[in-house]
Amino acid sequence: MKSKTERKTKKAAEKAVKEKVVAVNKKAAFDYFFVESFEAGITLEGSEVKSVKNGDVSLRDSFCFFEHGNLVLKNCRITPYKNVGAFAPDPARTRQLLLHKAQIKRLASKAAEKGFTIVPVKMYFKGRFVKIEIALAKGKKNFEKKQVIKDRDINRTAEREISYIRGR
Repeated sequence: MKSKTERKTKKAAEKAVKEKVVAVNKKAAFDYFFVESFEAGITLEGSEVKSVKNGDVSLRDSFCFFEHGNLVLKNCRITPYKNVGAFAPDPARTRQLLLHKAQIKRLASKAAEKGFTIVPVKMYFKGRFVKIEIALAKGKKNFEKKQVIKDRDINRTAEREISYIRGR
């Protein structure tokens, strides 16, 4: 028979929420410095949730802006679910992001500053809910992007040479 603490830890492990990442915006990580990140809910229709579960999501050119006091996600492409029928939602429609009022006010004031914007970083499932990680970001200059590419190439060649030497 299991002890009381063993049963409690098992229940806690079952309740632990698993995150399944569905889409990542790699271009945003290349184009921006992330200052602060937030977790937001997103309003979706039923067929869109099924498409997200299949991984038919693209965050590549998407961005966030404020409309009537709400944070809105634009250009997030969710491919229509194949078995939806005649009433499929528009794949590129604007979707409302769900945040607390205090977070919305803080993001609005920070995004109003020069050089700052709000970009989606990744979309994932947290339990049974679809969440999106957004970041307050500052744009990189071209020379900074070139430096990132240069560093990545140097690291790649160094790793290749190390693996070649170890392989001998």
